[in-house]
Amino acid sequence: MSILPFAGRFDPARLFAFKGGVHPETRKFLTAECEIEEMPLPALIRVPLQQHIGVEAEPLVERGDEVLKGQLIGKARGPVSANIHAPTSGRVIAVGHFTAPHPSGLPVPTVTIRPDGRDEWGPRLPRLRPENATPQDIAAQVAEAGIVGMGGATFPSAVKLNLRTKYDLHTLVINAAECEPYLTCDDRLMRERAEEIADGAGIMAKALGVKEIIVAIEANKPQAIEAMSRHKRVLDFAMKIKTVPTQYPMGSEKHLVKTLTGQETPARALTAELGVVVHNAATAHAVHLAVRYGEPSISRVVTVSGRGVARPANVRALIGTPVADLLAHCGGLVEDPERLLLGGPMMGQPIQNMRVPIVKGTNGVLALTPGESRDQDTMPCIRCGLCVQVCPMGLTPFELNTRIEAGDLEGAARVGLLDCINCGCCSFTCPSNRPLVQTIQYARGKLAEQESRKHQQEQAKRLADARTARLEAIAEAKRAAMAKRKAEMAAKKKREAEAQANAGTTQSGETVK
Repeated sequence: MSILPFAGRFDPARLFAFKGGVHPETRKFLTAECEIEEMPLPALIRVPLQQHIGVEAEPLVERGDEVLKGQLIGKARGPVSANIHAPTSGRVIAVGHFTAPHPSGLPVPTVTIRPDGRDEWGPRLPRLRPENATPQDIAAQVAEAGIVGMGGATFPSAVKLNLRTKYDLHTLVINAAECEPYLTCDDRLMRERAEEIADGAGIMAKALGVKEIIVAIEANKPQAIEAMSRHKRVLDFAMKIKTVPTQYPMGSEKHLVKTLTGQETPARALTAELGVVVHNAATAHAVHLAVRYGEPSISRVVTVSGRGVARPANVRALIGTPVADLLAHCGGLVEDPERLLLGGPMMGQPIQNMRVPIVKGTNGVLALTPGESRDQDTMPCIRCGLCVQVCPMGLTPFELNTRIEAGDLEGAARVGLLDCINCGCCSFTCPSNRPLVQTIQYARGKLAEQESRKHQQEQAKRLADARTARLEAIAEAKRAAMAKRKAEMAAKKKREAEAQANAGTTQSGETVK
C-alpha cells in the first residue's frame, strides 16, 4: 500500500483528536513529586536473555565466570534482537532458566549474577562525537549498547534508527505522554535530565536523517513541559514541545501521531510510512548515555507505587533487580495487594512471584489494594456498546469476545483481532466486568500458536517433499549410472568379441598361406 507522507511542517497551533479512549483516574500524585532515587546493589541479579521483541540473545558466559559491569553477556541473534550486558560486577552463579516477568510464569533463559559489591566497570563502548558521527555509526553504537524501546514495547531501537534506509522520514517524535495511571518515571526523568533527553533526541534525529523533532507531553505534566521547553535546538535540529491532551491511550504511537499530524497509520503498517518515527523519552536518555559515554543499557528508572506500597517512589535500578528488592527499598508492603503488576494498571502484566526481575521495558511496579482495583465479578454482556465507543482502533470488542468464546478465531481475525493494541479501554469501561482484553490476548496467542503449528507442518511437508525429490534424484542418478555401466560393459564385450573374431580370421589366413 502506498501512503503519502505528511506534507510540510507540523502546525504548532493545531492538534487532532482520535476516536475512543478513556480518562481513568491518574493517581500520579503518589510519586509525581518523588525525585529519582538510586537503588542499592541487590544480593542477586537475574538477567533474562529475552528482554525484547525478537530472538533471545545467545549467552556468552558460563557458571563460575567473573564479569565486570557493562560486559557483554548475551549476544544479539538475527536482525531483530538485542545485546544483554552485565548490570554490575560479580560472579555468574547460574546460566539456566528462571521465572519470566510475565503472567504465564514460564521460565526463560536467564543469567544469574551474585554482585561482588565493587560495581567495577569493564571496558566501555567507544565514545562517539555525534556531531561528527555518521548515521550508521550511531545506529551501530545503539545496537551494541542493547537499547530497546523503554516505554514498554521493547522493540530494538537500532532497528528503528535504520528505517531511514527504507522510508522517506522527516520527523522524530519523542513520546513523553506517559498516559498510564500511577507511572511518573518519564515525568521525573524529564524534570531532572531534560538536557540529556534532548541530546539523545538530537542524536537519534541525526541517525534517522529527519528535519524536525517533536516532544509530545501530556498536559498533566507542567514541570516536565517547562523543563523540556528550555531546549529549543539540539545539534542541528529544531525541537518543538507539543502539549497533548491527557487521554488514554495517548502513549500509543499511532494515536500520538494521529494527534500530532491528523493522519491515521493503516492497520499493521508503521508510522514510518507517514515519514514519522516515534521513540520514548527514556530511550532518548539511554541513547545519550550510550553515544556520549559508552554506557550500555543496564539500568532504568522505575515507578514503585500503589496504596499497597509503604513509601511510593521513583527508583533507578539495575536491570535484573528482583521486584521484592524494589518493594523492600520502598518500605515493603503495608498489606497484601489485590494485584501486583509490572507496568501500569491498564496494560501492565500481573505477576504472582516477587522474585521475578525487572527488565529493560519495566517502567512500573504497582501493588494495588482492593480499594484501587475494580470488582472482579464478571457478568454476561448486556450489549451496551460502551466497549465499541472507547476502542481507539475502531473495533467491536464484544463481537470479538463472542467469536473467541465460540472458538471462531478465524472469524475474530476477520473482524480485527490482529489490529487490537491491548490498551484495555474495553475492559476498563465494561459495566459487566468482562475480561475483554484478556480474552483478546488469549485469542491472539492461540492464533499465533496455530499459525506457528501450521507453518511447522508446511515446513515439515516441504522438507519431506524435498527429501523425496532428493531420494528420487539419487535413485535416478544411480539408475542412469547403472545403465551407463551396463552400456559400457556391453560395448566392451562387443569390442572384445570383435577383436577375438578378427584375431581368429587373421590366424586362419596365416595357416592357409
